[in-house]
Parts: sequence; C-alpha cells; structure tokens
Amino acid sequence: MKSARNSLVMELNNRSRSVFTTIVNSYLETGEPMGSRLLARQLEEGISPASVRNVMADLEDMGLLYSRHTSGGRLPTDLGLRLFVDGLMEVGSLSDDERASIEDKCSAAGKSVKEALEEATSAISGLAQCTGLVIAPKSDVALKHIEFVGLGDGRALVVMVAEDGLVENRLIDLPAGTPPSTLVQAANYLNARLTGRTLDEAKNFIQREIIEHRAEIDVLTRKLVEAGLATWGGESGNAGQGGSLFIKGHARLLDNVNAVTELEQVRALFDALDREELLERLLDLTKAGDGVQIFIGAENELFNLSGCAIVTAPFNGSNGDIMGAIGVIGPTRINYSRIIPIVDYTAQVIGRVIG
Repeated sequence: MKSARNSLVMELNNRSRSVFTTIVNSYLETGEPMGSRLLARQLEEGISPASVRNVMADLEDMGLLYSRHTSGGRLPTDLGLRLFVDGLMEVGSLSDDERASIEDKCSAAGKSVKEALEEATSAISGLAQCTGLVIAPKSDVALKHIEFVGLGDGRALVVMVAEDGLVENRLIDLPAGTPPSTLVQAANYLNARLTGRTLDEAKNFIQREIIEHRAEIDVLTRKLVEAGLATWGGESGNAGQGGSLFIKGHARLLDNVNAVTELEQVRALFDALDREELLERLLDLTKAGDGVQIFIGAENELFNLSGCAIVTAPFNGSNGDIMGAIGVIGPTRINYSRIIPIVDYTAQVIGRVIG
C-alpha cells in the first residue's frame, strides 16, 4: 500500500506538487476548499488560473483532490492527506522549552502509573490542541520486588517492580509511630509472598493470610501491609478487561465542528472509543508499526470514519517491550507536522518514566 503511494508521489511533477501542497496546507489551516484563482495568486510560478484548473483536474483524477460542488474549489481526499503526510510534508521539531514541559508534566515522582498516564494524556492534549489518549494493556505481569522508603512527615514511598521492568511509585500515609524497622519488616513480608504472583494474586493471597491469622507480623507491620494493599487496589481504570483508556480534552474535538455531519462523526468516534475491541485493535496496530502511526479518515482501519485522524506512538518498558500507546485524535486537518514530534517525544518520556 505504501509503495503504491510512493509511486503516486513520483508521478507528480514540480507544478503538480506545488499545486497539491498549497491546497493541502490551506486546508490544514482553514478547513476550506481552495479555488483556482486564489491558488494561482499564491503560486510563485506565475501560472494562469486555467492552467491551475487543469492541474487540479489531473489531481482529482488521481484521487488526491475532490470538490464538494461542481464549480467549487478543491479539498484533499483522505488518500491525498495520506500521500502528503507520508511523502511531502516536512515534520517540525520541538523546542527545548516544549521538551522540558513534556518531561515536567509526565514526571512520575510520587505517582502511580495511572496518575502518570493521566498527566501525560493531559499534557499531550494541551500541546497538540487535540483530544489526547493513552492506551495501556491490562497488567497481569508477575511482581518481582517491593520496597518502602520512608520520606518523613508520616509518609512513605512504595516502590513496586514487575518482572517486565514496570516500576510504580506510590505515596502512602504511615500508621502513627511507625519506626524504620517496620518498613523493612513489611517489605520482607511482602517480598516473600508476592514473587511470581500478579498484583491481584498477591493481594488476595496476603489478605486471606491476614484474615486467617496465619501472618506472623506485629500490629504496625500489618497496618502498613494493609495500607499498601489498599493503595494498590482500584488503580487500573480499565475500560473492560482488555486494558486502560485515558482520554483528556474531549471538548477539543468539538472546537473544530462546523457542520451537523461533522458533529455526527464526532459522536460516532466517541461511541467507537467505548468498545473494548477497538482499544485492542489500536494497540495491536501501534505495536505492528515502527514508531509514530497515523490513521486518516475513511482509509483508517480502525473507524472507517471520514473527518477524523489519529496519531499514536508506542511506549516501552525497561526491557524494550511495548507496554501501551499514546496519541491524539482530531479532525483530518490537524497540524500533522507539529503533532507528530509531540506524540513521538511524549511516548519516549512515558517509556522512561514508567519503565
């Protein structure tokens, strides 16, 4: 499929490329069709409106442009947008301030994985001015190690490491009068029972042991263990059993709606996001690709919805395995050259933070 698009790019001569990129750039900025007279005035080649119309007709025959009305200006088709993004667009770069902002907002100090992913979703939504989303698979990986780090002021940091390299840091309040030795005892007790078990398995086993009075620990240690278990529970945010979906900035999709048909497309998109199999499919497609993946309009394998686009990138754990995907959803006329580096860098930062 991509080779076919590459051959289309090769078929475009300099004049066709100039006309095509001018129309696409105008559409991405305004969302409006462009007519031959306006286009002729903007082109540096100084060609006539009649010549521009001939080029536009050729591009329409190639399936790259279309017109809403017979005598109206031209707009890029989904295929045209794909061709532009894959072969003609210049991808921008992030400033040092933007990189620092992403790193600051995605910082995981004292946060659970859920909280870190929610922060990342909000950050990417704000920077890209689109709806941000993060998909993470349901974690059933066995645990490897846990540690309690006293922070003073009656608090401790719980550091939990899974066998796949995922690290979670969570803050808990300590029972009054807890000495440092109790932190060590609680960690030793948990490490002896959680190794090789998933979080849910470890939690159920330890709770059952405490209830049945088989746990040989003192009252303070038991309170600390129970506080840790309470903190670990209820953090998954699952959208069904398939994984977790975090979405921020829903209203940004509505900011670009200017017709009833577009409103219906947005509604259909939100309905699609509620389906668990869609999340799994999006994650699978992101894993199957190399780096940033872009799904545009009706040629989108996920939604088959014209008018919408998704840009996603996978994030990896410390062992290199893909753990989830982060990205944005917006209209097909989103600023791809700016959004692609934002998504790419945010995915890298999230990988470092939670891995």
